[in-house]
Amino acid sequence: MTTDNRVTRRTAVLSAAGAAAAAALPGGALAAVSGQTACTPLWKTALRRGIVFGSAFSTRLAEDADYVRLIDREAALLFTEDDLLWYKLKPTPESDLDFSYADQFVEFARRHRQLVFGAHLVWDEGFGDGWGDELWELSEEDARELMIDTVTRVVSRYRNKVVGWIVVNEAIDAHTDDGLRTDVPWYATIGPSYVAEAFHAARAADPHATLVLNEFGFETDAEFDTAADRRRNALKVIDALLDDDVPLDAFGIQGHLSAAGFAQAFDAHAYRRFLSDLADRGLKILITEVDVLDDDLPANNRIRDRAIAEAYKRYLDVTLAEPAVKSVMTFGLSDRYTWLQEDYPREDGAPRRPLPFDDQLKPKPAYEALSRSLDQARSRQLLWRPPRG
Repeated sequence: MTTDNRVTRRTAVLSAAGAAAAAALPGGALAAVSGQTACTPLWKTALRRGIVFGSAFSTRLAEDADYVRLIDREAALLFTEDDLLWYKLKPTPESDLDFSYADQFVEFARRHRQLVFGAHLVWDEGFGDGWGDELWELSEEDARELMIDTVTRVVSRYRNKVVGWIVVNEAIDAHTDDGLRTDVPWYATIGPSYVAEAFHAARAADPHATLVLNEFGFETDAEFDTAADRRRNALKVIDALLDDDVPLDAFGIQGHLSAAGFAQAFDAHAYRRFLSDLADRGLKILITEVDVLDDDLPANNRIRDRAIAEAYKRYLDVTLAEPAVKSVMTFGLSDRYTWLQEDYPREDGAPRRPLPFDDQLKPKPAYEALSRSLDQARSRQLLWRPPRG
């Protein structure tokens, strides 16, 4: 069986934007942002504070020489946006694993002296048209064999080449008793132990990589979930995993934000407490997919850019106050390539502007906001040393 009524990061981001529609536009902290680029690349600014800055990237973008230069200049780490998703890795149930895209990605990062962060080993999306209901129809034994074999082969192949893995992505539900989503094929076939089993397989394949549980929805309320409920159940899941000696090293927070009304919707104190709770459990924290939705903002670029920059600055200032936060990754660097424009264009037709650089690769106020937050962050112990650092 499949389901289309669950809460995903996409529905949560979009419904959060709708919930904030009536709120006032943010302003104040970045009233004087000029949008002019600083001389220092973001990765260098971040590294001075013990933070690794990176961006999602895909080999499908490698032919855009200008964008490659931007990624090379600004990022010390590359997040595998789609080159390890199953629609490329295992496009049909009968396919053997195709490592050609991931091999190209890893080689690209090596040439550019960048770290690689791998995503996503176990997820309920990213399968493409070659998969239907097959995952839901597997026996427990067959599902476990498929999941464990895939995790083992992928992580083993890139052992010592990938510094961290999102082992399980988007497994948390704000409403279940144990905190886990049940509308996932791995849960339906294997049961709730699939999360722990995936982590153990990844650790066996690479004892040194940072293993991550990656989630969304902790900053502001969405239509069907409150951020408080998601924070509570995330900690419930984490506690159960740690109590069972599951090798969970870090918690990934996607950071898909919505600019309209962010100042009013974001409970900075509660969010900061959540980060502290994660750190108290001995976890590293990674901000993995930051971008800012611009729904319910006027089409005027200057107004939108100011609101988006304000959201970046307000969010990152709170987030980076926690020294357990070791990395910040944006979900792309330029509006030229953003999933929000591809999947959810604005109703008024205005191109989305969620990232630090515009579609002409020019820095926007969001770039300066990001640079300022990194520069003003507390110093901390570095988790990964970039080859260029």
